[in-house]
Amino acid sequence: MSSLVIVDLEKAADPVQAEKLQGFFKTGKGEYGEGDIFLGVKVPEQRRIAKKHRDISLDETIKLLQSNIHEHRLTSLFILNYKFAKGDEKTRKKIVDLYLANTAFINNWDLVDSSAHKIIGPWLLDKPRDLLYKLAESEMLWERRIAMIATFPFIRQGDLSDAVALAKILLHDEHDLIHKASGWMLREVGKKDIDLLYSFLDEYSLGMPRTMLRYSIEKIPEEKRKHYLQRKV
Repeated sequence: MSSLVIVDLEKAADPVQAEKLQGFFKTGKGEYGEGDIFLGVKVPEQRRIAKKHRDISLDETIKLLQSNIHEHRLTSLFILNYKFAKGDEKTRKKIVDLYLANTAFINNWDLVDSSAHKIIGPWLLDKPRDLLYKLAESEMLWERRIAMIATFPFIRQGDLSDAVALAKILLHDEHDLIHKASGWMLREVGKKDIDLLYSFLDEYSLGMPRTMLRYSIEKIPEEKRKHYLQRKV
């Protein structure tokens, strides 16, 4: 593990902030972040440290990802993002494989949301998307969220079909964090093709989890928002 990264993170640690983060990221018994440990380093500082140490080896980066400390994992993902963006095809393939082999450590929503659309999504832009559908069927909450968030680069390019298809697959997911991710990506779909979003909502809004519905309609006109929120069988 890169001791220089760890030293810099420990220098930036804030015990008061750490205690706040323990609550914010639901680290209590039975919660989705149970047992996670925080140093209390703010995200902009982690990004700065990641940029400073972006040339550490891939092996060191993955060892950092496998730490039990949250900021170690998030900083390692920022470093992986840098490496992926600058890497050749062979390097990118290795990063994707390592990322998928270590999803057990990408185990909170901020870790997923900081990396899935920077690594998995871009990798699949010109490739078959079967991987996303496999992840969407995973028993692991974080792999299902990775599948959804990874569609962000597709949406930006106007390729909306996978985001919509995955939202249908995850429509009845049991976890609120999946409802939020699906609703967020549907909202982005609506920015590109509002009629496609309306079509989805016309068909599924009555059975959608309320959180997913609210996220998906955040940017549509108020009259339309009211329509979908007030629909009844």
